[in-house]
Amino acid sequence: MISPEALVMVLFGLSAGLILLLVLRPALTANRSGKILAFVALLALPILCSFVGTSEQMDRSKQTSFCLSCHIMEPYGRSLHVDDPKYIPAAHFQNHRIPIDQACYTCHEDYVLYGGIRAKWRGLHHVYVQYLGTPMNPIHLYVPYNNRECLHCHLGARSFEESPTHSALHDDIVSNRVSCLTSGCHDIVHNVSSLDKVKFWYGVPQK
Repeated sequence: MISPEALVMVLFGLSAGLILLLVLRPALTANRSGKILAFVALLALPILCSFVGTSEQMDRSKQTSFCLSCHIMEPYGRSLHVDDPKYIPAAHFQNHRIPIDQACYTCHEDYVLYGGIRAKWRGLHHVYVQYLGTPMNPIHLYVPYNNRECLHCHLGARSFEESPTHSALHDDIVSNRVSCLTSGCHDIVHNVSSLDKVKFWYGVPQK
């Protein structure tokens, strides 16, 4: 089965080849079949290339490796390997509670209608700032983290529902009146400023 990347290259090559042919032999467009060829080469194939390429890159932008490809995100990638279960992203990443190949996207997507589109738009802004602006330092969220993103997975889970603390604060947690990140609860997140003081875990050594 042909990969999306290869398909884009094949379509691009075919489109470029047909355009070059029309440039070198414009007389081909004199008849009906030539006009159809010109339509395919100049409109249909470029649109198809754009659609397939955009779809592939949109999917690639969900990858953890893509998010961590910017230098400024390097410490956040390291924080996923902190050997301490109190670090919430690390605990989720190391225990595969989230898809590790889409770790960043899974936790930072808004789980609402058009949440994925909103996440992509923020991602485009990040790319713009990375190359044409000045990245914020330190990095912070645009808006406070919503419990909705945690409850998307945890609400209804036995470990959540049977917790005495969660039971006592259930309505406040669900309504977002009390944040999951409240001090004393799950307040240790990436904590990149303290990475020089922690141990790291990179998986079970292969035999």
